[in-house]
Amino acid sequence: MTELPQDLSGKPTAASRTTLSHIMTQNDVNLLGTVHGGVIMKLVDDAAGAVAGRHSGGPAVTAAMDEMVFLEPVRVGDLVHVRAQCNWTGRTSMEIGALVLAERWNEAAPATRVATAYLVFAAVDEDGRPRPVPPVLPGSERDKRRFQEAQIRRTHRLARRREITALRAGRPFPPDAPAA
Repeated sequence: MTELPQDLSGKPTAASRTTLSHIMTQNDVNLLGTVHGGVIMKLVDDAAGAVAGRHSGGPAVTAAMDEMVFLEPVRVGDLVHVRAQCNWTGRTSMEIGALVLAERWNEAAPATRVATAYLVFAAVDEDGRPRPVPPVLPGSERDKRRFQEAQIRRTHRLARRREITALRAGRPFPPDAPAA
């Protein structure tokens, strides 16, 4: 049995930041000649998984994708960069934010922002059970803002889950609402 690191004193946001870069090829395109959204999603999940593993000090699995927004198409030949960081941590989960940029191979312009995403990862032990993660320690004002925004997304995600569970169980929501 491999022991996982248990340093739960906290890690700065910058400690687990990573960038994954990939050149888009003909194998990545859809019928319109632009890169499949799923290809971009896979790159985002890969980069976010690296951040989650780095932050938690061991394996982590994708638990949810809170949001993925595609802003611009990506084309064959574009060099895509996925920049990811840990925005927020709970007891065993982490929100990872990702920014996707594309450098156009045939343009001298700066990289274009093509997508953003927020994913939730759960740290797991070798048996697949949740394990504690160190708190993230936001350093910059931007990191502090991202931490607060992640808390808002978590609150909305949990509220949505409660409402859907109540609806499926035939209970009124909110719980104190009068029955029909």
